[in-house]
Amino acid sequence: MLEQEGLLLKSSFQLSIFVGFLLHSLAISEIPLGSKLSVVDKNTWVSPNGDFAFGFFNRTDEPNYSVGICFNSKSIPLDKQTVVWTAGANIIAALLDNGNLVLLNEEKHNVWQSFDTPSDTLLPGQNFSTSQMLRAASKNLVSDYLSSYYTLWMNAYGQLQLRWESHFVYWTSGSPPSSNLSAFLTSDGALQLRNQNLQPVWSMLGADYNESISYRFLRLDIDGNLRLYSWVEALMSWRPVWQAVENQCNVFATCGQRGICFFTESGSPDCKCPFNLVNGSTEKCLIPYQQCESGSNMFSYKHTFLYGMYNSSDDLVVPISLQECRSLCLKDPLCTAATFSNDGMPQCSVTKTQYVTGYSDPSLSSVSFVKVCADPLAVNPNLSMSSPSVKRSQKFCFPCLIGASSVAVFLLFQLAIGFWFYRRMKRRRNLVRKKASFACSSSNSNGLIVLSFSEIEDITENFKHQIGPEMFKAVLPNKEPVAIKEINASLEERKYRCAVSVIGSIHHKNLVKLQGYCCELNHRFLVYEYVKNGSVEKYMEDHKLVKCTIHGNLKCETVLLDENLEAKVTEFGLGTIVGDESCSSAMRDVEDFGKMVLVLVSGCREVGDLSEWAYKEWLDGHLENIVDRRLSGLYISQELERVLRIAFWCLQIDERQRPSMSEVVMVLEGTSSVDPPPPPFA
Repeated sequence: MLEQEGLLLKSSFQLSIFVGFLLHSLAISEIPLGSKLSVVDKNTWVSPNGDFAFGFFNRTDEPNYSVGICFNSKSIPLDKQTVVWTAGANIIAALLDNGNLVLLNEEKHNVWQSFDTPSDTLLPGQNFSTSQMLRAASKNLVSDYLSSYYTLWMNAYGQLQLRWESHFVYWTSGSPPSSNLSAFLTSDGALQLRNQNLQPVWSMLGADYNESISYRFLRLDIDGNLRLYSWVEALMSWRPVWQAVENQCNVFATCGQRGICFFTESGSPDCKCPFNLVNGSTEKCLIPYQQCESGSNMFSYKHTFLYGMYNSSDDLVVPISLQECRSLCLKDPLCTAATFSNDGMPQCSVTKTQYVTGYSDPSLSSVSFVKVCADPLAVNPNLSMSSPSVKRSQKFCFPCLIGASSVAVFLLFQLAIGFWFYRRMKRRRNLVRKKASFACSSSNSNGLIVLSFSEIEDITENFKHQIGPEMFKAVLPNKEPVAIKEINASLEERKYRCAVSVIGSIHHKNLVKLQGYCCELNHRFLVYEYVKNGSVEKYMEDHKLVKCTIHGNLKCETVLLDENLEAKVTEFGLGTIVGDESCSSAMRDVEDFGKMVLVLVSGCREVGDLSEWAYKEWLDGHLENIVDRRLSGLYISQELERVLRIAFWCLQIDERQRPSMSEVVMVLEGTSSVDPPPPPFA
């Protein structure tokens, strides 16, 4: 049976193991990480005095090896170097099909398995409990050691938590507090917390949940974020389908000692140092404040939140105003930085350490103050105190300042003119190149193609084929048809690119795929896959039907049908781009779903008080009056009753009475009952 489940380890192969694999409870400081043992190379790990060696040994003439310790002294002949310890006598190993390496005794009982000692990764079928921990790997233990302090563990309440070092928790799973839980990654792409009866009490679903994906894994990455990955055969690459912390800058100390986190125009996180670097180092970005004899000043950084990387008993959080916050830090000789924020209550966070990190974003309302010495020598430690060119008693030279300023202004003016000509010529060359070859178009990290406005005009033939409101059919140079959606919103470029990048990373079989975008000057376009059969709206049209006596305003054009008449939703997440927060509201989605259900059931597209009329007919027991006449005799009364009930619950005026979409799905699938709803319009 073991031969069917896995691969039996024998002497016919080269086995390489790392420190801590079989001796995970043994501390051997002399053997560095990455050291290997090999049967073929016959290498060993030798004690400092050379008397003992650890490695693979063959006690008999048979091609079987054991891992153990033997005498290694040169004074003992090779054939007399007795093995004094082995890693479990008569133990065999098997690598199972789920990626679990197990050690078995003669009775084939499991005595050790790799699933019990995870590193930074969980595989489907692998349990994770309170006795275990994932620790992020480190790409460089010397210059970037802080990344190895990220861990995933389960607290005493059965909640998964991401921690930096051992004291700061920056993400907690949404599971209800409980005990004796274990985490489990399913093969269909769900991370679950299960009780002792193996029943899930909390679940997280990947974007490709329940799709036919062959390989998945959950990993705590170097940057401190927990991500679920799927293997995409078409792209021959691993793709993240879920991450615990949506905003990477919210991962504690994500920049370490390299500065503060911000997002580039492409929507990817990066680190910058707004202060003077210490000794020109690119690895450390510390606050340049010291105890200054000449006093200190405060530099302000808008839209920035700073915090100390290490907890200090001297740090303060006080409810004071912006100016009071600045003044408090300026007067305190130990204060290095302070951040003022106001989310309904003014709050000042005072930090008293040079090790400061944080994040910066235009959407943040917080303001941070950083203390620097008024003495320029203290601000810039690279300047020498004994330099003859720096004299504190030197008189100020106004004529020198005026002359230097005039020269500087003249040079800057000349430089600006030259730069303007350079940009103009470069733009002309780029336009020529873009029109000459579409292949020059770039793509971002999510694989989205980035088009210029001239390329949009070319592939749409100057917007010749309109297929919907502000929607045009286009053909890419590779003959692939696409749909171009024009966005009429004055959204700032960085936010637009960031929103598009997020939407482009979402993949689902029932979502119309976003393939690219245009962001040039005031032009905003989205490039979607082309769905053959168009929208559901056109299938509602039938002039032979009796007209409804009431009117509504819900449209079904955002639900499309492919060649197999499978539904696909287009313009998903568009509300985040155009700045309409109501469009992205979960409760608004529930209400719109309820309206769409009534429209599809009744066949009435233009009805003013559809919900009120349908509810009255349902309450009177006249279901046949609600149903589209084309469905006459083609529906099951019990299913229609359940559909109408959940639709009326979705349309409740009081949002607190509306169900979640997960509850809606359970009702429609028949796995959950639904009570008679109150009037939705009351």
